[in-house]
Amino acid sequence: MEMVVRMEGVVENVLNTLVKKGYYKTKSEALRAGILELGKEYALIGSENELAARKIGRMEAEAAAGRKKFTPLEEVLKEARKKSRKESAKPHL
Repeated sequence: MEMVVRMEGVVENVLNTLVKKGYYKTKSEALRAGILELGKEYALIGSENELAARKIGRMEAEAAAGRKKFTPLEEVLKEARKKSRKESAKPHL
């Protein structure tokens, strides 16, 4: 969904400051985070752990249905170590 929102006064200043100080990369990101916090406050969505558990459940269902393939952590770590060894073996100029 796309929308245009007009911000003025204190709300605009807070939004700009959140981005300027690096708490969020963009104003859109800050607004999304604020909306999610309101959702938690009013019990419209669960805690971060609950959200993570739901996401993992969806990912597992997609993998079981063959729609997505996930690489086991051990394989990822093995490949990362291999790559790191190759990088360290390269001569530094």
